[in-house]
Amino acid sequence: MIRSDLYIDGKWVPTSNRHPIYDPSDNSVITEIAVAGDKEIDAAIDAAARAFPSFAKMPARVRGEILRKAFEIMIAEADDLARLVSRENGKVFSDAKGEILYAAEFFRWFSEEAVRINGEFRHSPSGDKRILVTHQPVGVSLLITPWNFPAAMATRKIGPAIAAGCTVIVKPAMETPLTTLAIVDILERAGLPTGVVNVITPTPAGPAVSRILADPRVKNLSFTGSTQVGKLLLKQAAERVIRTSMELGGNAPFIVLDDADVDEAVSGAMLAKLRNGGAACTAANRFYVSKKVAKEFTEKLTAAMGKIKMAPGLTEGAQLGASVSIKERDKISDLVDGAVKEGGKVALGGEKPAGGGAFYPPTVMTVDASNSILKEEIFGPVAVIVTVDSDDEAIQLANDTEYGLISYVYSGSLDRALRVSEAIESGMVAINRGVISDPAAPFGGYKESGLGREGGFDGIHEFLEKKYIGVSI
Repeated sequence: MIRSDLYIDGKWVPTSNRHPIYDPSDNSVITEIAVAGDKEIDAAIDAAARAFPSFAKMPARVRGEILRKAFEIMIAEADDLARLVSRENGKVFSDAKGEILYAAEFFRWFSEEAVRINGEFRHSPSGDKRILVTHQPVGVSLLITPWNFPAAMATRKIGPAIAAGCTVIVKPAMETPLTTLAIVDILERAGLPTGVVNVITPTPAGPAVSRILADPRVKNLSFTGSTQVGKLLLKQAAERVIRTSMELGGNAPFIVLDDADVDEAVSGAMLAKLRNGGAACTAANRFYVSKKVAKEFTEKLTAAMGKIKMAPGLTEGAQLGASVSIKERDKISDLVDGAVKEGGKVALGGEKPAGGGAFYPPTVMTVDASNSILKEEIFGPVAVIVTVDSDDEAIQLANDTEYGLISYVYSGSLDRALRVSEAIESGMVAINRGVISDPAAPFGGYKESGLGREGGFDGIHEFLEKKYIGVSI
C-alpha cells in the first residue's frame, strides 16, 4: 500500500489539493499526494508541541525500543521499500536496497544511543560547589530532507530526534515523499506515540517552511540540501536564533597519487562516482590524478564505466538508473556541454540518449584545472579528470572550492595518504576506499558544506541542549 496523505497527530490526513509523483524512468504518474496548506501546517506544529512534554519524559529505554522495532520492520520489508525508492527516485534496485539497509541502521544505532546520553558530576576547582551537567531534548524540530536519499536522510534525522526525546515535523522533498511516508507508517506500527512525528508536503515549500520557523514553539532545524537553500534557511533561523544543523553541498576531490594501486583506485572510483548514480553529496566529483598514472587510470576507468548497464531502475541487471527528473538530467547535460566548450575532452558518454526518461550515460572526460565544471556539484554519473604534477598541486586544487564535505585519497603509503588527508579541508576523508559513510561515524563538512554532524555519537547531540546545574555543598 502506497501512503499518499499527510501524517499529522497520528492520523493520515487527505487534502483536496493533490500533487503528482512521477517515475522518472518513464515519466508515468505513480500516485498523487496530499498538499499541505496553512491549516495542515499549523496542525502539525500543534501536534508536535502538544506531544513534546510527555515524550521528552518517556524513558530512554522505551524510546530506544520503538526505534529498534522500526529497524526490524524496515529490514523485513526492505525489498518492498527498495522498489518504492527506485520508482520515485529513479535509482536502480541494488542502490535502493543498499539505501534501505543503510537507512535502517540509523534506527538501530540511535536505539542504542538513546540510553547512552552521558552527563557529568564533579567538584568545582574552588571547592565551593558540585558541577552537574545534563542534557535535555531541544524541543519541536523541523526536519527537511532531500530527494537523493529519501530513506537514509529521513532516518538519519528522525532516529536521533526520537532517541533524544524530541518531536518533529518532517518535510520531505516533493520529488520523493512516498518513502518518508512509508517510513512513518513503519514508526506508527512500531508503537510511536501520537504527534511525535508529523509529515507535511507543501508546495511551494518556501512559505510553509517560513511559517514553521516563525512559530515560537519550534526550536530546532535540521536541513539536508543545497548550500544556496541552506544559506536562506540560516537567515530565517537567525531571526529567532533557532538551533540549526546543516548538511549542504559537496564537490568531492578524488586524489590518485603516483604510488597508488591503479586497479584499486579505479574500483574505488566506481563506487565513489556511481553510487546512487552520482547523485550524492559524497560523490567523487573532481579526479586529480598524478601525471605518472593518469593515462592508465583514465583508460581503465573509461573501460569500467563503459560496461555499466543503464536501464530503468527495476530492470533486472540495471546498474545505472534515471536521474530524479528531466530537469535534473538536463542540468548534468548542460554542465558537460559547457565543459566541452571550454576545451574538455570526452572519453566516454557525454550525450543525452534518445527516448523518454531522465537518463544520462556514464561519462568520463578530461579537462584542465581552470575548467568551470570543476566548480560545480555535478550530481550525476560524470567523472572529470585533471592531471597533476605533485601532491602539493593536488592538495591545492582539492582545496580550491567553497565546499569541504568529503575527499578521497589513494596511495600505496599510509604515511603519505595521511599527510595529504590532514592537509585537505574537508570534514571526512576516505583513504583507499570508495565509500566510508556509516551510521556510527560523524557525517558533516567544513566551509560551506554545512554545520554540525549527523550520525555517530555526535548525531543525537544535535537534538539535545546541554544544561549546567551548580549545587552548593
